[in-house]
Amino acid sequence: MKKYLFLTLLLLQSPITHADLISLFKDADGKTNWQYVANWSSGILIILLSIAAINMFVIWRRVQKSNRALKAIRNNLEQRVLERTATLDESNRLLRESNQLLEQEVQQHVITSGLLKSSESYIRNILSSMPLMLIGLNRQGQITQWNSKAEKISGISAADALDKNLWDLYPSITVSPRQISQAMDNNETLTFKQSQPGTYHFDITVYPLQDHSESGVVILVDDVTKRVLAENMLIHHDKMSSMGELASTMAHDINKPLQAILFDLSSFQSLLNQGKGAEEGVGRELDKFGSLLADASEKGQHVESIINNLLSFARGRTEVSQLAHLPDIMDHTLELANDVLSAPSQLRFRDIRIDRQYEDDLPMVSCYVTELQQVFLSLFRHACNALGQVETADHEPCIRIELSTEYESFWIRIHHNGVALSSDEQMHLFEPYFSDSSADQALDAGKRLSFSYFVITEQHQGHMAVTSDADSGTSFHIELKLPEA
Repeated sequence: MKKYLFLTLLLLQSPITHADLISLFKDADGKTNWQYVANWSSGILIILLSIAAINMFVIWRRVQKSNRALKAIRNNLEQRVLERTATLDESNRLLRESNQLLEQEVQQHVITSGLLKSSESYIRNILSSMPLMLIGLNRQGQITQWNSKAEKISGISAADALDKNLWDLYPSITVSPRQISQAMDNNETLTFKQSQPGTYHFDITVYPLQDHSESGVVILVDDVTKRVLAENMLIHHDKMSSMGELASTMAHDINKPLQAILFDLSSFQSLLNQGKGAEEGVGRELDKFGSLLADASEKGQHVESIINNLLSFARGRTEVSQLAHLPDIMDHTLELANDVLSAPSQLRFRDIRIDRQYEDDLPMVSCYVTELQQVFLSLFRHACNALGQVETADHEPCIRIELSTEYESFWIRIHHNGVALSSDEQMHLFEPYFSDSSADQALDAGKRLSFSYFVITEQHQGHMAVTSDADSGTSFHIELKLPEA
């Protein structure tokens, strides 16, 4: 076997020709020795198989080593994959949360953008539609806002006005740079008026911008010319109306006793002329003279009482109201009404039955005494005139006066059973009175109570109303505030 192995190695190592190889398998007589051939082939095959087995073992060892390395690599890769998968899952979760938050932020941003645009449009429309001239300025005096009213008054469009210097663009404006600087430096709002009597009246407000990245001011120019003229006309109208009403009532109150005095004096003069030389009737005439003089004296006292009351009313107003007892004021006014009031139908106020219904323990009320007394006197005059118009023979004229406290207020109700007011008269009762030359307007002063309404509502901050119908008569309702405890 070793021989064949040697021969095989020799053959493998040494160059042998085909003829040499064939001669190796022949015996001495030249015949092929098949035993040699078989042994040689087997040896070669065994060697090859051994080499193959060795190679396979080596390869198997390498494969095992590679498998172990691959297994380690696979385990490492699997661990890395697991780690990466966990990391990716966490990243995906965080990404999903981030996407959700981002979507919410985007939605909120869309909503906020829409609201912002709507607010900007709304504010722009407000600024543009303002009935005032609105001008925005920065610290350099450049225009940042210029609304429609500014365009209309100045005749300059907003496109031409923005970013321009105000006084270069519109030099006739009545606001000075010094006033703008004062508002910004002192951080205070300035309000002033610019007017040319009979021409224009402006209310101007300059206020600095607060909490703004860039300092500046806003100028508001309000053209109040029409309002001032209307207010002046209304004040003049009210003054003339009140003076007309007061003058008419004074003339009406003074006229009756004065006419009576003049009539008595005329009668006295006539009797003197007739009684000259008639000695027999001297005693009788002297009695008549005494009666006429007494009546003239009484009427003169009535006139004096009226004049004193008017003088007291004129100078009795003080800047501060005083606490007073309303029942005393009411009783004093009733005494005065007995002396000075009578209806055109010759109904005297003293002939009217007065029903006093005063609540017990009434509190003091802060008021202007003489003016409140004038209000009560005007109401009594109105009631006297209405009572004098009743033509029923069995009618008993009556005025009921109620003083009470209800709902933390002091209530005064003056009711009479005279001729009721129509709906139109009730509507215009508290409106100003204007005198008229026609005969049916002679007593309009007694039909209008605008001055009384002014005293109650404006000077005493109270309320006044009237209710009237043919069945229940007419009631005047006055509510005054009670002083705080």
